Amino acid sequence: MTDNSPESSEGSNEATLARSQARSDKVEADLATHPGKWRILTGDRPTGKLHIGHYFGSLANRVRLQNLGVESFLVIADYQVIYDRDGVGDIQENVLSGVADYLAIGIDPARTTIFTHSALPALNQLLLPFLSLVTDAELRRNPTVKDELATSQRPMSGLMLTFPVHQAADILFCKANLVPVGKDQLPHIEQTRVIARRFDERYGRVDPEHPVFPEPEALLSATPHVLGLDGTKMSKSRGNTIEIGMTADQTAKLIKKAKTDAERHISYDPDSRPEVSNLVLLTALCEGSDPLTVAEEIGDGGSGTLKKRLTASMNDYFAPIRARRAEVAADEGYLRSVLRDGNERAGAVADQTLDEVRRAMKMVY
Repeated sequence: MTDNSPESSEGSNEATLARSQARSDKVEADLATHPGKWRILTGDRPTGKLHIGHYFGSLANRVRLQNLGVESFLVIADYQVIYDRDGVGDIQENVLSGVADYLAIGIDPARTTIFTHSALPALNQLLLPFLSLVTDAELRRNPTVKDELATSQRPMSGLMLTFPVHQAADILFCKANLVPVGKDQLPHIEQTRVIARRFDERYGRVDPEHPVFPEPEALLSATPHVLGLDGTKMSKSRGNTIEIGMTADQTAKLIKKAKTDAERHISYDPDSRPEVSNLVLLTALCEGSDPLTVAEEIGDGGSGTLKKRLTASMNDYFAPIRARRAEVAADEGYLRSVLRDGNERAGAVADQTLDEVRRAMKMVY
């Protein structure tokens, strides 16, 4: 008998998360000594400019993994821009801006393959066999799809419904065995593992000793969640972000307007004081310090002192990144060459994987 009470469900979720964290910790320990056994896939949807939430939440970690010697693929998911909107918007500008951000923060195109969805037909063709391995009910249970069903005022598109399968294709086309994610993205990794396992069970192997696709592991982020300047989810549509490419003056003006609270004494208490605690956290991230230490040092200095310190720390931290970004962003030809080279390398990998898939499915004629 299954206990479906909220308490049981919460306990089950906590147990699942604990197991995922334990596996992630084991992988993290192995990365330092055996980086060559891992291949990662990361990516972003080019719906707008990348901001400090992206940087501290994932981009900085990508640079760390790359520098450890882990083979890395970075997808600019341009096809996923249209799964929940009518058009692509400023897609060219957003894609090139994203490439400039990647290069500025230290992503090396010689070590990390940067590519776009739309340039890889073989990757997208994996959707067809993968869709045969999942049910409609499974797709609708995915948290991202469920949220779209619950909150969107428009009909669910077929692309949105199959988004988890498209993500699986992103990961498996290059046979990535490690995906850095936040806790909320664990269901996507599990769906990918299920698809890899079911492909092996249903269609078989080319090499009897190895399945066509690995079951990827999740590498959970160690960085606390960064909120927007109003204490809510950081989002361009809410106007609460600081873009990586902003100037020092723009950054200062936005931080000055950041929401705090009426209490003068500064403390780090994310549950009770999310707005103040978020500014403390950002200061600590920029300074390489601990948020509790930052809060203690500011103490009765109030929100004014906190904002001044955050402004100075953030502008110091991002100054070299912004200088490098201005340099590469001015050379559109170079940005496009990075994409062309990355698309060519990723395309060759995708073609090879699709060929293996066809052979496993006995569809080579």
